[in-house]
Amino acid sequence: MNWEDRNFIHPPGRMPPYWCHRPVASASADDPGFPYLRGAKNVNTGSMGLQAGIVGLPNVGKSTLFNAVSSSAKAQASNYRFCTIEPNVGLVNVPDERIDKLAELVKPNRTVPTQIEIVDIAGLVKGASKGEGLGNKFLANIREVDAIVHVIRCFEDENILRDEGPINPVGDKDIIDTELQLKDLDSVEKKLQRAEKMAKTGDAKTKAELEILKRCHAHLEQGKNIRELGLSKEDRTAIADLFLLTEKPVLYVANVDEPSMHTGNKFSEALKAAVAKEGAEVIVMNNSIEQQIAEMEDPDDRALFMEEYKMKEPALNKLIRATYKLLKLQTYFTAGVQEVRAWTILEGWKAPQAASVIHTDFEKGFIKAEVIAYEDFIHYGSEAACRDAGKLRIEGKEYLVKDGDVMHFRFNV
Repeated sequence: MNWEDRNFIHPPGRMPPYWCHRPVASASADDPGFPYLRGAKNVNTGSMGLQAGIVGLPNVGKSTLFNAVSSSAKAQASNYRFCTIEPNVGLVNVPDERIDKLAELVKPNRTVPTQIEIVDIAGLVKGASKGEGLGNKFLANIREVDAIVHVIRCFEDENILRDEGPINPVGDKDIIDTELQLKDLDSVEKKLQRAEKMAKTGDAKTKAELEILKRCHAHLEQGKNIRELGLSKEDRTAIADLFLLTEKPVLYVANVDEPSMHTGNKFSEALKAAVAKEGAEVIVMNNSIEQQIAEMEDPDDRALFMEEYKMKEPALNKLIRATYKLLKLQTYFTAGVQEVRAWTILEGWKAPQAASVIHTDFEKGFIKAEVIAYEDFIHYGSEAACRDAGKLRIEGKEYLVKDGDVMHFRFNV
């Protein structure tokens, strides 16, 4: 590859400004065609590194769900309480029809979707906050993830072990909530004791922190989760170092039997009613069916299987998209002949931050961004047509990237 093919000249030894998606989106640090990237350590794959952890009581279908969502790792689904001891981590493609439509127009050499990380965490049991059932280890694994996917059993099957008695999705949810709340209460109490001593010095900041800790303590003692307390961004700084478990965003998976996979059942309805005040989403699905679909390698077999079950798409796709949203992530695209690629950023990021997920130098030397709204790109059919129609915008450092933007970055370092 030589730079003359790209219609610009640059001084030897100096990195030229260029449009990111053409030479860089498919570049590697070892590619001799990109001397300025050789040996680079900050070339990004587009993943934010944020994780969602699958949690729940033993034998509710966690590992079955993980087997379905992950093609990079398989957890051994087994009818034992502590089958999954070390958390399994898998990178999961985020289903997004927009990247397929862009690829149809651009006809790139390859298409690269964005991904999120899913962690399969072993089943919690009552008493986990006190170390029961390897509880300390499991709670530590939950502390490390950024969001929680709580799988709850909403089906009856006498062949699948259950120590908690009759099927009770609300009771199962309460068991997990209580264990997480007790662990958080312990963390808050320890910091509260330290803050009370320091507040006696009269420091205004410490006194303000003390009041927030007292609010959290009272809330947890009432059996409520911190995410429901309505703390402001400033308030959260007082507890940021505690990494509280009940502060993490959560969505629920109601694992139902086959006859209920489209309509839900009395168990999933009870769960929805119980979490209504939280504003949390409940995804109704049959984890076993989803695993079977995910493991089918032949697209025709998969389509035939879904047609038999009257499915337009796997329920898994909805779950992955919901998890992506739960993590407050959004996507922008780069679209060129070499590749069409989806990139993951956090909601509210500005253009230079968005550029950094491709390479840190993009943020350091950011000049400007060329932006086309996804809808405009699809409507006009190409970058050139969008430019001619006046739909290509030049944006600076303060531009807040919108979900679906098709972007080029110009930079110089």
